[in-house]
Amino acid sequence: MAGLSGSDAQAANAPLEEALAEMSIGSADAPVTLHEYASLTCSHCADFHTKTMPQIKKAYIDTGKVRLVFHDFPLGNLAMAGAMVARCSGKNNFFPMIGAMFTSQESWAHSDTPFEALVGIARLSGMSENDVDACLDNTALLAELQKRAKHANEVLGVQSTPTFFVEGKKIPGNMPFDDFKDVLDKALAK
Repeated sequence: MAGLSGSDAQAANAPLEEALAEMSIGSADAPVTLHEYASLTCSHCADFHTKTMPQIKKAYIDTGKVRLVFHDFPLGNLAMAGAMVARCSGKNNFFPMIGAMFTSQESWAHSDTPFEALVGIARLSGMSENDVDACLDNTALLAELQKRAKHANEVLGVQSTPTFFVEGKKIPGNMPFDDFKDVLDKALAK
């Protein structure tokens, strides 16, 4: 799980505003923004992150054409716990952490002891079990993530994961890279 930095683990006790900061990759000046609403226990989301996202990152994000903004839309308590832990791992560790969670989703999300499995993933960023406990006990973080998910559902019409928005156009469900390429290229041509 390359990219996780133990020096950022103190974010488990960081101010709430840091844990709730916008989590994005790519240039802030990118001409197109891709918004993703995902649940860390969603198999289609894991499929996107392990198969399609690396291609989008290489072709669009790393080249400055697209910025991706990740929005938590947890489907269930375990997904919420994963979202909270990823956010508590620190802004620099967020994307490597969700990448680790999506890559190992089968083993942690379907474990007989999912909390212990989640702690194991969190340790990769330097978080201790106490850090994870403190994070999961953060009722303000929980309430804000619930509020954001409710807003996404009621205002934006997000009903399933993954759901994407490209320049305001809703794209429900995962798609192969070539389909994303068509959507992103059309948005870039405007």
